[in-house]
Amino acid sequence: MTTQSLQAGQSSPELAALRVTAHGLPLEQKVRLLTGESAWRLHGDPGLGLRPVAVSDGPVGVRGLGEVEGETSALFPAPSAISATWDRDVAYETGQAFAREARDHGVDVVLAPQVNIQRTPVGGRHFECYSEDPLLTAEIGAQVVRGLQDQGVAACVKHYVANDSETDRTTYISHLDPQTLREVYLAPFERAVAAGAWSVMAAYNQVDDTVEARPMTDHRHLLTELLKGELGFDGVVVSDWVATRTTVAPALGGLDLVMPGPGGPWEGALLDAVRDGRVPEAVIDDKVARLLLLARRVGALDQAARPVTATGDLAALIRRTAAQSTVVLRADAENPVWDRPEPASIALVGPNAVRPHVLGGGSSTVRPRHVVTPAEGLAARYPGAQVTVARGGDPRVLAPRLDVEARGLAGVAVEVTYLAADGSPLRAFALAAWDGWLRDLPDEVGSVALRFDVLLDEPGEHRIEVGTVGAHTATVDGLLVSQSADEVGVEVILDSTINNPEGVPAEVHVVEPRRVEIATTHRVIRAQGYGNLVRAELRHRAPGPTADEEIAAAVEAARAADLTIVVVGTNEEVESEGWDRTGLRLPGRQDELVERVLDVAPAAVVVVNAGAPVVLPWLDRARTVLWAWFPGQEAGHSLADVISGAVEPAGRLPWTLPADEADVPVPHARPVDGVIEYTDGVHVGYRGWERAGRTPAAPFGHGLGWTTWSYDSIGEVATTAEGDLVLTVVITNTGARPGRETVQVYVEGPTLPTGAPVGGHDRPVRWLGGFACVDVAAGDVAHVTVTVLRRQLEVWDTATESWVLPPGEYRLRAGRSVRDLRLDTAVQARADETAEE
Repeated sequence: MTTQSLQAGQSSPELAALRVTAHGLPLEQKVRLLTGESAWRLHGDPGLGLRPVAVSDGPVGVRGLGEVEGETSALFPAPSAISATWDRDVAYETGQAFAREARDHGVDVVLAPQVNIQRTPVGGRHFECYSEDPLLTAEIGAQVVRGLQDQGVAACVKHYVANDSETDRTTYISHLDPQTLREVYLAPFERAVAAGAWSVMAAYNQVDDTVEARPMTDHRHLLTELLKGELGFDGVVVSDWVATRTTVAPALGGLDLVMPGPGGPWEGALLDAVRDGRVPEAVIDDKVARLLLLARRVGALDQAARPVTATGDLAALIRRTAAQSTVVLRADAENPVWDRPEPASIALVGPNAVRPHVLGGGSSTVRPRHVVTPAEGLAARYPGAQVTVARGGDPRVLAPRLDVEARGLAGVAVEVTYLAADGSPLRAFALAAWDGWLRDLPDEVGSVALRFDVLLDEPGEHRIEVGTVGAHTATVDGLLVSQSADEVGVEVILDSTINNPEGVPAEVHVVEPRRVEIATTHRVIRAQGYGNLVRAELRHRAPGPTADEEIAAAVEAARAADLTIVVVGTNEEVESEGWDRTGLRLPGRQDELVERVLDVAPAAVVVVNAGAPVVLPWLDRARTVLWAWFPGQEAGHSLADVISGAVEPAGRLPWTLPADEADVPVPHARPVDGVIEYTDGVHVGYRGWERAGRTPAAPFGHGLGWTTWSYDSIGEVATTAEGDLVLTVVITNTGARPGRETVQVYVEGPTLPTGAPVGGHDRPVRWLGGFACVDVAAGDVAHVTVTVLRRQLEVWDTATESWVLPPGEYRLRAGRSVRDLRLDTAVQARADETAEE
């Protein structure tokens, strides 16, 4: 990869012309544009012909602006699933689909893709990132950017940079050396800029890159000198929401837009800083010019938006992508599930069979119109089969959400009373539905009283709880069950505790059907740009069988069925923005469930419905194991497509699956004294496994699919004028059905006789150099072209602050994963930094 194409943005004629326009505007008018008008809109300016630009979260779909009651969105597979396809075309189509959804929701800027690196498997937003490898992340992320922007909707690439942990995420300092920064964590952002990204989000965390240690919203070296200067980024740098804390440092550091608004540290304070000379007005002009350029690009200023041409069936795209991304961890060679006789009876067991986890928690959450369950998908695929569903125990710690509409009074789900700061009532009204939130409360409301009248009709012990944060009281039938005087603010949104809040349970004994009154009072949370709100999640666990009884029922269903499918995985308590996981085991007794089902149904298909790695102690025992990710709204259909063989499960792991938590190179990323040390350097993910020589459960790049392959030969390696290497790998589909193969090429750099890398730079044992996907009919041969960019051979030299190509022999090894390498060849790089065979 060359860098000359990245230098144009900083001096583009269009941006320069808009700086002139900005310079002629009154200062007050300019500064006003640099803070959001609301949580999801920027300021418009009728005098400029500028309409408000709208933004929305988007890694798994475009949520919208929250301005339409009951708004729904298409729910796509999680980013890790998109990356698991290793398919650039799928990533591009996904970006196009996001753009179409954005237009349908009135959105101009989608806060995606997230191209942070999966440095540790316990990272809370692991599912929302693409890969532990910088090249795979860069390739997939860049195609999402292109797909979005080719349809006239801006991508906002996030979170810049080294934002790879959720613990203390708004305060920690990421400390990493320049080589690690350049080769690993900056690489996907560099590629996104080269792809033409129109905006970038500055992260919450601080970064010490050995040049300066500053919050990312203030970081002049990384924002102004590197991103806007060296890489030539001509777009808008927007803060993560409520990430900007001061006025002058972010203005001088390179931040262009504070979100959300109104309020925040700019507005009047920034106006004063310009007037008294602490911030030059030319700095403001550049920020305004970038905002105007963004507005022009999305059709909000002086020209129409590009037409949306992606008009395909979104449900079909989601279904196909989810199926294609499915990774076959283990395949039953003697009795493949796709080739079995059509079953007359199916046992569908496991907690995620009943309630599939289709997306991770946090800001990427969207509300689909409907989620296809595994039972619905299998019933549609096998209409003659009897499908028996057995949960096998509930792994969740918290009780399920209470269905207020089903159990409440006819027409009235909840009574709401607004109270002033002194407790006096301001307004009372009833709601016919309750989703657990009250938002956009008037400033004069100090607290809110809620009353729920709930029908409990099953005899036995019921568990009732109210999940909330901050100061509150909660009573059940007049008895106090929970109380707090804690004052909380925007931090409960930033750490996501508000999304899945804990609660104190109350046990209610029921003999005859009766109504229970739940009464709560909540201090209003003043959440800065997120507005004034109250959170009250009602939860209810009805009487029912014990976990032992449920597991026994699942085992009996499996024993009697022609086909058994076990769906296990994580849930909303485990994988979410805002917190990191504490371990890698499946929650609850799911491992026990799998073992006991395999005792009676050894040919059962085990499906893992999780976004990030979990330890699978039964993996070697199971004959067929599928990793199904967070598959999106078409979950059941995509699963049925894979099991029936209608779609090839062509997924390959974009990260390493550990066999033992103790082997993980970076077991956590918790700050120590406020600092996260990137001591693994360039040896992130599978590179750390290779350096340590440890054996994972499944290596990076692994995926079997439903057919088999031979790797036959590598042709001569050609070198392009830019120094990229082009090689042809010949493969054969040796199986009985068509399939898709991902040919992976790994690089091993030159070493000295001692084994140390040439040039003294720290280098991985091997690293991904290039890859390509191909569809091949049964028995056919394919010649697959793989390009290894020159950048994949280079190293960042800290002494000269430049990319260099150490001379010597580079081995190129082709295969099916980083541990299944079947062919190799070599190229020589000369001291003058050109490469040839």
